[in-house]
Amino acid sequence: MTVSLILASQSPARRAVLAAAGVIPVIHVSEVDEPAALRDVASERGTSVEQLSAEQRVSILARAKAQAVYNAWKLVADAAASASGDLVVGYPLESESAESESAESESSETSETESSESSETSESSNNVLASDSQSDVTHNVDTAQTRDFSGVTVPTKTFDIHDFAYKNKSSNDCSGVLIVGCDSMFLLDGECYGKPHTPEVAFERIKQMSGKTGQLWTGHCLIDAKTGKTVCKTSHASVTFAQMSDAEIRAYVATGEPLEVAGSFTLEGFGGAFIESINGDPHGVLGISLPLLRQMVTELGYAWPDLWNKKSLEEVGEKNDPTSTEVPKENVHQPGDGWVHCNCGRRHWGHNGAAGVLLARRDAETGCVTHVVMQHRALWSAEGGTWGIPGGAISDGESAIEGALRESFEEANITSGDIEVVGAYREDHGNWRYTTVFAFEKPGHSVDPCAHDDESMEIKWVPIDDVPELKLLTAMRTDWPSFRARLDSLASQK
Repeated sequence: MTVSLILASQSPARRAVLAAAGVIPVIHVSEVDEPAALRDVASERGTSVEQLSAEQRVSILARAKAQAVYNAWKLVADAAASASGDLVVGYPLESESAESESAESESSETSETESSESSETSESSNNVLASDSQSDVTHNVDTAQTRDFSGVTVPTKTFDIHDFAYKNKSSNDCSGVLIVGCDSMFLLDGECYGKPHTPEVAFERIKQMSGKTGQLWTGHCLIDAKTGKTVCKTSHASVTFAQMSDAEIRAYVATGEPLEVAGSFTLEGFGGAFIESINGDPHGVLGISLPLLRQMVTELGYAWPDLWNKKSLEEVGEKNDPTSTEVPKENVHQPGDGWVHCNCGRRHWGHNGAAGVLLARRDAETGCVTHVVMQHRALWSAEGGTWGIPGGAISDGESAIEGALRESFEEANITSGDIEVVGAYREDHGNWRYTTVFAFEKPGHSVDPCAHDDESMEIKWVPIDDVPELKLLTAMRTDWPSFRARLDSLASQK
């Protein structure tokens, strides 16, 4: 794959359609206020939302979603491009003490494995490993815990932070980034229907649709992130519904399926049995038209096969309780997610490596670091309940800095436009690496961190002197003294 596709939607149906066509998109939720977006455009045009056609509405919303994600992407790209300072790369596995420890560990693990195979406790051990092997589970297993290199003298090399050779291979290979936003509405008897949201509304709408034919409109907006060039198009199809009894409608509504989909129905789910015919593009009914999207990709100067990156789709699901010790089974799987059997003897998350942001706040008068943003990790995650920094796997097409900035926004609401990157440290294990990006709040800006997803129990500013008192993630506990020293040094240079 040479072109990365970002989908400005968390719709499982749209993602499934793309995946079936060989494209696993990166998911960036737009968080657009749809009613406000429609009101703003209607006001600009001197009309009302009610007077906008279904085609106009889906076009407006598709553009708003794509533009919102593009703006966020641009902030990350600009922040990464303006990064300053050095990239220090540590090679812990090249340390003599680490090599000796690794050999002893492998010998011990082999002995323990042989012993466990003849023991009745092997079933418990196997259960842990079975949990570890789930492709859609990211953490919470012994083998995923971070390696402890405390007491190890780590050899290091220093590079300019923009040294091209130290971007991940996926970023080097990516020649383009496209962002697609979509929106769908169902038109029946002259009235536009979006998502019903409640069972009561869904029941009434489906009852009105029973035995009738309506039109499903889907707007598409595709933006070339590197040039800003935009293409917008719409698709539509006529959908004829079977006669449905009240009992059938209630049963369908009870599944929950129609509550968050345009028109209160799905073609690929429970609702498919009640759709008698479709005249037009069936992919558009599913939320994204593949033939139309291919045309748009071509108009922007790319070839559709350049988007192909996988042949199957892992399951997509909902948020989970971060205070639960049960591992989420259905978190969204992004391109670049997955286990790496690391040279250090453990398994780490991220085919392209992983990265996070260590954000510091400085005293306005002295310039000294006073606070850092820390993440209280969800109990189901690796070393759950400990404290670290927001971060995660680097997606296909991203550099380590871009991945760190994106993850820190998604997890902690750290906005790239409010911070400046001043350095980085990469722990390089050979076939896997973790990059810690050092950043300061920009003068006159303020970051208000908060837990954005189920990977955190809490995210907050912590006085820098209090960090050692926290129960830190193993790797963070090991690295904190050097990280603290580097932050202080960087602050003194500003």
